[in-house]
Amino acid sequence: MLRIFSTINGQVEQIGKPENGSWLCLSEPTDVELATVASQTGIDLADLRAPLDDEERSRVDVEDGYTMVIVDIPTVEERGGRDWYETIPLSIIVTEGLIITVCMQDTPVLHPFMEGTIRGFNTFMKSRFILQILYRNATMYLRYLRIIDRESDKLELKLRHSMQNREILSLLELSKTLVYFATSLKSNEIVLEKLGTLARIKQYPEDADLLSDVITENKQAIEMANIYSGVLANMTDAFASIVSNNLNNVMRIFTIISITLSIPTLVFSMYGMNFQEGMLGMPFSDKPWGFAVVILISLAVSAVVTWFLTRSRMFK
Repeated sequence: MLRIFSTINGQVEQIGKPENGSWLCLSEPTDVELATVASQTGIDLADLRAPLDDEERSRVDVEDGYTMVIVDIPTVEERGGRDWYETIPLSIIVTEGLIITVCMQDTPVLHPFMEGTIRGFNTFMKSRFILQILYRNATMYLRYLRIIDRESDKLELKLRHSMQNREILSLLELSKTLVYFATSLKSNEIVLEKLGTLARIKQYPEDADLLSDVITENKQAIEMANIYSGVLANMTDAFASIVSNNLNNVMRIFTIISITLSIPTLVFSMYGMNFQEGMLGMPFSDKPWGFAVVILISLAVSAVVTWFLTRSRMFK
């Protein structure tokens, strides 16, 4: 989808065709839209297609007639009734008269710019626009990181009561997401450092402070991602130990039950043997209460063995 915006009388408005100082927003673009923009702006079609590859790395490319900045942005996708977090590339291309953004999704990072809710936003001020997008991107990372932290707390409470595969897999998915976030944020940090030394894009007086704020937010997001990743890693190890300990407890109970049940089986087997004449007869065989006595003896021996095993160090 191709949308064109321009700042008119201090307000961001959507217009029908590109003009000097306007912003071309390509979200989930078609081949026809990409080819049209490439022919109208002189941008290489391969550069316009670059952010449509989810494996594209963050970088700054300076070409003849335009500069391309690619950064990783966070996105959330609902699958199976829950949210999954990942990162995708966003390309910002600056020409002499236009600024163009290309993304494989309609990202919420750019929605406030379309709605005109970003203070000081002007489509004519290209360098500031880039920094405002990057600042908004860093704050989105921080927002999603806080959501992930809350979800990990909920998973911890669930895992304390029931360690099912679903909760453990969700925990592993959050850990993987944090690794992706940290990697993308570090790549974006390299882009920010290069932007600070790039003289090709016109800098406004306020841009230096804005760039400093973007770098600070990005560093904070990196630190949060690393901290949360470490916490989840420790939590995963702890619950893995708990699962192993629970398995040992179950095996301990089954072992005690097995030993306990083997005693009456042994007694009844020996009692029920058919001794030949002249050999020692069966105890209490001539008494009407003999069978009851044997049962009581076997139960008593089983109880003693169970008591001993439950307090034995071998089964603790």
